Amino acid sequence: MMRMIDDLGEEVPLRAEPERVVSLVPCLTEALEASKPGLLVGVTDYCTHPADLDAERVGGSKYPDIERVRAIRPDLVLCNSEENRPEDVERLRADGIPVWVMEAPATVPAALGSLRRLLTQAFELSEPEWLCRAEELWAPIAPVERTVVVPVWRKPWVVLGRDTFGGDVLRRLGYTHVYADHRERYPRPKIDELRGLFQAGEASMLVLPDEPWKFTEDDGPDAFPGVPYALVSGRHLTWYGPSLVEAHDALSESLRAVVRG
Repeated sequence: MMRMIDDLGEEVPLRAEPERVVSLVPCLTEALEASKPGLLVGVTDYCTHPADLDAERVGGSKYPDIERVRAIRPDLVLCNSEENRPEDVERLRADGIPVWVMEAPATVPAALGSLRRLLTQAFELSEPEWLCRAEELWAPIAPVERTVVVPVWRKPWVVLGRDTFGGDVLRRLGYTHVYADHRERYPRPKIDELRGLFQAGEASMLVLPDEPWKFTEDDGPDAFPGVPYALVSGRHLTWYGPSLVEAHDALSESLRAVVRG
C-alpha cells in the first residue's frame, strides 16, 4: 500500500501506481496527459486539452456524475479545492476511491510545486520538461506597467481578488490589479464601482479572459465605454500546467494589444 498525502493533508491510499485515473480539473487533465499519456479514463466536459483525448466524460467540475465516476472504477481521482465540492470528494472517499486534492494555488511557483509533487510522488515520474521550462519562464517578476481590473464573470460582475493564480500570472508580466488586496478572492463589485475606478484613475485597463465567462469584443467592453481593454485566453491566464510554457509569450502579446474601448 502506497500512502501519499495530498495538498490538504489528507491521506491518499494507493494500492499501486495508478493506471486508471479520473480528472475533475481541466488543467490537471492536460498536465497528466502531457506527462504520462494513456492513464486518463474519465474527465470533465470542460477538459478541452488535449483536443483528441479519448476518455469518458463525467459531467462538470462542480457537479460531476459521481455514479459514472464510480462505475469507471478509477485507481485515483484528481480534484482541486476550489473547483470541486468537498461533498463530492467525501462521497468518493467513502466508497474507497483514493482522491488527491490539489490546493487552489495563489502563485505560479505554488502551482508548479504542487504539480511536481503530484507527478513525481503519485505517478513516480521524473520532472517533466514542460514543468522545468515553465518554472524558468515565470520566475522573474517584471516592474509594474499598469493597474488593471480583471472580470471573470458577468451577471453579476465577479473580478480577481486576493491570492489568485491569475493575479500572480499578471503580476509577473508587469500588471497589478486593483483588488489584489481585497479580503475576498473573488469580489463582486457593482458596475458603478468598477467604472469609478477608471474615472478616478485607479485603474487604466480591463483584462477580459474568455473563460469562465466568454468575454468578447461585443460582450464586456460595452459596459466600460472608453476604457482600454485586452482580450486574453482564459486557459493561458488561469490554467497551471503545460499551457504555462506558451502562455508567457501569448499573454504578453495579448496584453500589449490594447484596444481603446
